[in-house]
Amino acid sequence: MFLRGTGAALALPWLEAMMPSAALAAEQAPRRLAFLFVPNGIHMQDWTPAKTGAEFALPWILEPLAPVREHLAVLSGLTHDKARSNGDGPGDHARSAGAFLTGTQPRKTAGSNIRVGVSVDQVVAQRIGRRTRLPSLELGCEPARQSGQCDSGYSCAYSSNISWRTPHTPMLKEIDPRLVFERMFGTRQGESKKARAERLHTRRSLLDYVRDDARRLRKGLGGADRRKLDEYFTALREIEARVQAAEQGAPPVPGAKMPAGIPRDYAEHVRLMADLMVLAFRADITRVVTFMFANEGSNRTYPKIGVRGGHHHLSHHGGNRDKIASIRKINRFHAEQLAYFLKQLAKTRDGEGTLLDHSTIVYGSAISDGNRHNHNELPVLIAGGGTKNRPQGHVRYQRETPMANLYLSLMDGMGTHQPAFGDSTGRLF
Repeated sequence: MFLRGTGAALALPWLEAMMPSAALAAEQAPRRLAFLFVPNGIHMQDWTPAKTGAEFALPWILEPLAPVREHLAVLSGLTHDKARSNGDGPGDHARSAGAFLTGTQPRKTAGSNIRVGVSVDQVVAQRIGRRTRLPSLELGCEPARQSGQCDSGYSCAYSSNISWRTPHTPMLKEIDPRLVFERMFGTRQGESKKARAERLHTRRSLLDYVRDDARRLRKGLGGADRRKLDEYFTALREIEARVQAAEQGAPPVPGAKMPAGIPRDYAEHVRLMADLMVLAFRADITRVVTFMFANEGSNRTYPKIGVRGGHHHLSHHGGNRDKIASIRKINRFHAEQLAYFLKQLAKTRDGEGTLLDHSTIVYGSAISDGNRHNHNELPVLIAGGGTKNRPQGHVRYQRETPMANLYLSLMDGMGTHQPAFGDSTGRLF
C-alpha cells in the first residue's frame, strides 16, 4: 500500500488493517536478506571465539555485538577458493570482492570483457523481486566503478562491486543517501532539474506531499496501527533531516566531485545508510540488500578512532604491533556499525515479531588475514531469524567448506531453491 500525493508516493509498513488477523500477519511476514561486506580482511585472533557452541565468549572485535548476541552465529572454516589465484597470479583484493557473493573465479582483465558470476542476492531478487517496489538495493560508502585497473591487472569493477546481475554486469551501488532516499520514496518521474532544485531548496518533507492521504488513512486505523504509523513517520522525518544536514555540510574532495548528500563523518554515513536499509525493509520496498563498508583494497583512514594510516596499507602489517593495533581498531569500529544496524532491526516491530526476527544478515569478507591474503577460515557472521534451522552460537565447519554452501541454504530460506551455486558442494544446513 502507498500514500499518494502530487508527484510522490510513500510506501507503508505492514499494518494490522491490511491483514485478516494478527496470526495471519505473523505467518505472512516477509523474509529479508542482507549482505554486508568489509574489505581487507580481519585480525582473526580477535575475531574467532575460543570455543564452539551457544555459550561462546565474544572476542574483542565482536564485543560491541553483546546486546544482540542471542541473534548471532559465528561461522568458522568457510572458504572462497575462487578468490585464490588458481594460476592467475596476484590480485587477491579484486578476486575476493568478485567472488564474495558469486563463488566464481573472476576473469583476469582490466578491459571491458569482465566476467564473474551472478551473485546470490540477484538470484534471490530475480525470483522474489516482483513482490516489492525495488527488486534489490545496492549500497555502499565508496563509489562503484566499471572500468580501469585497480588490482594487478583486474578491472575496478571487481573491487568496487559485490552484486552482479549477469556474469558481465555489476549492480552499481549508490553511496549518496539523498539519491537512495529518492529512489526509495520519491516517484517524481520526468521532474526537471529546475523543479528538483526548487523542491530541495524549500526542504519540504516527503510527508508534506502525502499529508491529506495520510489523514484519511489514519481515521480508519486502530490504536496499534496509528502508533506504528506515527513511529514510521517519525523515523522517516528523522532520516530526511539527517540527509539534509549532510547536504549542507559535505566538504569538497580534491580531484573529485562529492555527491551532495554524503555526510562529512564516515560513521554517520554508515549509520545513515543502515537506517535507510531498515526503512527499506520496514516499508517492504525491497527484501534484498547489499552494502559495502568500503571497496576492496580501500585505503580509507579512520582519524575519528585514532587511525590515520590507510586501511589497506595497515593490513599488510608484517607483524608490526602498532599496525596490528590500528587494524584491530578498524575491525571493531566496523563491528560497532553492524551492532547499530542489528539493534535498529531488533527494535522495529514487524507483524508479531521484529524486523530482525524476519531477516537474515550476513556480514564478512572473502579475505581472512589481510597480511597473508588467505581466503580460507574466513570471518563470517550471520544474524537474525529469517532462515529456519540456521546455526546457533559459534560453529566450526570442516576445512575448505565452500562459502557457497551457506548461500544455497540461505536461498532455500528465501524460497529460491537452487541445485547448486558457484563452487558449492552441498548445503551448509
